[in-house]
Amino acid sequence: MTYVTKEKLFSKRWFKAYGLIVLGCFIMSVGFNYFISPHHIVPGGVYGIGIAVNYLTAGMFPDLGAENGGFPIGTLGFLLNIPLTIIGIRVLGPKFGVKTIVGFVLCMVFMDYSWLTVRPLIANSDVDPLLSSIFGGILIGFGLGLIFKSKATSGGSDIIAMILEKYTKMPLGQLLMTVDSIIVIFGLAVFRDWRIPLYSWITIFVTGKVIDTVLAGISAEKCMLIVSDKHEEIREKILFDINRGGTYIPGVGLYKKEEKKIIYTVVNRRELSMLTDYIREVDNAAFITVLDATEILGNGFKPLQELA
Repeated sequence: MTYVTKEKLFSKRWFKAYGLIVLGCFIMSVGFNYFISPHHIVPGGVYGIGIAVNYLTAGMFPDLGAENGGFPIGTLGFLLNIPLTIIGIRVLGPKFGVKTIVGFVLCMVFMDYSWLTVRPLIANSDVDPLLSSIFGGILIGFGLGLIFKSKATSGGSDIIAMILEKYTKMPLGQLLMTVDSIIVIFGLAVFRDWRIPLYSWITIFVTGKVIDTVLAGISAEKCMLIVSDKHEEIREKILFDINRGGTYIPGVGLYKKEEKKIIYTVVNRRELSMLTDYIREVDNAAFITVLDATEILGNGFKPLQELA
């Protein structure tokens, strides 16, 4: 899969892609500055390394602008991402593109050299570290999800995992978790607090779930597969009462080998309840499968033109 896209300069898609990057980097920086770094949570990745290094170098770089005088977290992440991206391009090919570089720069600026670095409310209060690990993970995951939707990457441990995948043939998800876990253990060695890895793994888990939600979308629609001898009655209910469409799928029963007509349709939660009640009345021997639909594109739902 390639992450390189060629949006026409200043086109609608160009503004959308770079708008997502700016917003994603901003939200991710809020998560780090206000929830994660104040509690020394190390959620993997280059910025997790940056949090540990910032603590180790406290007072050594007062002119670089970090609150504790240590090496700035975003700047270190940026510096680590540059060689990782170059290595990734040489080993994996051009999968990252200019947008990923733009993301590195924006994250550095938002995290280290903007008003977001001032943390008077949250960092200096008694906010529970557990809540910080959860809400920080939500913000980081949401920000990263927006960056991924722009066809950019987060760099860092993602690139390391992809390189290892090429040579080890292990699943990418496992490798990514392994790399991030090593960074978490590094955080444990630096801060010498056994709670750090626990909060960090909570953040990693929440971040992953939120990224999946952002990429897949939140939808109230349900997919239904209906096997019934009363398919004509159900068809009329779907078309003329619920005002939805559907598709007949030909099938054959496994036991009696009888030909069946399977109805495939997509409805919302309210329509699901209406249709299920109706099917129970006309054919209580019907077989219904209901699946969550993460995103529905096409007639009657989200137009395909909106993806352009």
